[in-house]
Amino acid sequence: MSTTDWIVLVITLVGIITYGLYKSRTSKNLEGYFLSNRSMPWYLVLLSIMGTQASAITFLSAPGQAFTDGMRFVQYYFGLPLAMIILCITFVPLFNKLKLFTAYEFLEKRFDLKTRIFTSSLFLLSRGLSTGISIYAPSIILSSLMGWDIFWTNIVMGGMLIIYTVTGGAKAVAYTQQLQLLIIFAGMFVAGYLIVDYLPEGVGFSEALKVSGASGKLNVITTGITEKGFDWKDRYNLISGVIGGFFLALSYFGTDQSQVGRYLTAKDTTESRLGLLMNGLVKVPMQFLILLLGALLFTFYQFNPSPVFFNKAVEEKAMQTSYKDELAGLKQQFNTYQVQQQEWSRLYTVEKQEVYKDSIANGSKKLAAIQKEYKTVLAKASPGADTNDTNYIFLRFVVDFLPKGLVGLLIAIIFLAAWGSIAAALNSLASCTMIDFHQRLKGIQTDSTNAEQCALEYRQSKYYTLAWGVFCIITAEFASGMGSLIEAVNVLGSLFYGVILGIFLVAFYMKRVKANAVFASAIIGELIVIAFFLLDKYNIIGLGFLWLNVVGALAVVLLAAIFQLFQRRGA
Repeated sequence: MSTTDWIVLVITLVGIITYGLYKSRTSKNLEGYFLSNRSMPWYLVLLSIMGTQASAITFLSAPGQAFTDGMRFVQYYFGLPLAMIILCITFVPLFNKLKLFTAYEFLEKRFDLKTRIFTSSLFLLSRGLSTGISIYAPSIILSSLMGWDIFWTNIVMGGMLIIYTVTGGAKAVAYTQQLQLLIIFAGMFVAGYLIVDYLPEGVGFSEALKVSGASGKLNVITTGITEKGFDWKDRYNLISGVIGGFFLALSYFGTDQSQVGRYLTAKDTTESRLGLLMNGLVKVPMQFLILLLGALLFTFYQFNPSPVFFNKAVEEKAMQTSYKDELAGLKQQFNTYQVQQQEWSRLYTVEKQEVYKDSIANGSKKLAAIQKEYKTVLAKASPGADTNDTNYIFLRFVVDFLPKGLVGLLIAIIFLAAWGSIAAALNSLASCTMIDFHQRLKGIQTDSTNAEQCALEYRQSKYYTLAWGVFCIITAEFASGMGSLIEAVNVLGSLFYGVILGIFLVAFYMKRVKANAVFASAIIGELIVIAFFLLDKYNIIGLGFLWLNVVGALAVVLLAAIFQLFQRRGA
């Protein structure tokens, strides 16, 4: 990056952090640190919800996801609006009425302590691991820019995040996310505009979409139905998105403390509901536009020289090995085919010759095949290196093509997205540890008015935030090679979210089911989910990860009803 980019990057980051810490001045107690004294208006709740969900992974990996697999990933969010309505009717009023700190307090009131502890533990495990992956995402940027080893960049990035979160608490998160999202949306819009502006004369937005469509990148709606019937292994389609996405969104926004903690900061139930409903309205269009950025970027590289592999650091290292000639040959082959692809794209758009539509599609497949072979050789040249470059596609475009100053701003945007979501996650991890374990197991009341006790709990909460930050940094060190990070995070969440949701569904809707029945069903349900995941992983059965949320929730509900029935008969 240029000196101008570094100046823009530093000023943007320092300015946002300073603003957040200034606005975070609040009472030094648990309600102030974790819930902003329940004082946030609906629009800040909305921005905080969106900012928590839209991490650096969203803005770094989603364009690459669309670049490689098309826009069908947007179907993953189709169940979200309906989930927001259910939450506003059922979850939100009860959570606000009970003045909860964490969602899992409700489970003890409804069932017993062991159910609360088990569910909170599932959340801590899933959120702690996924937050570690979220730290890895911005570390990729720092590693690429500075040429640092990813091990040390994880430590640097995680360390900055810990300082930011420990110091500010929930209020700093909420107020900085307000500015972060405004800057993020502006920056992504500018990037999209420049991608189209850089296309050859005679190729505008509509022509760019034609090329993307011809290459299969505008596959927004896919049914998942093949000649052999429904493909259960297909990860993103209309059916899995509406059903599996609904269960996942209901669990994420209704039972995951990183999100529940965002709308518990609201002034009242109405403000919480408004924040959630507006999130349901804007999330799908927002994700659509981010994915569209990746589809447009694909078109950009149909008219401009494209790297055969987007992670420059891994490629340069491999070029120092005995495989350099083989890699050079594949790169030359790729460049030759790409020149032909550029000509077909020009004839299809500028000359309006529809006959070249199939040539573009076939050429895209040929180029993808060469890239796949190139990655195979890279893996031999650098064993253990991350040869999935999905997360580097948008970053490489930013660094290679955007003007000075704007590069620094867009890099800052990705950092800001990371800090907003990770800070909220660390805050929620600390709140659950403090409320569900530390205070509950010691028998300490959360509503204590003793000034000395409040000050002690405030300090202890910061220590727990620090401890979870260290855990997440350690997790980040093992995140290399996981492929598309946006997929990895969602797969990880799906291992736990269904079971957690099932426990809450039983709590809300099955009044006759008691603690022992739901506790046993939750343990067995989690084992069933893990079994389905492993069976899919080793190709024994085919089941896309979104369906794991359905399996987990239904397993808990059905098993709880059966166990309770046998308990009543036994009595």
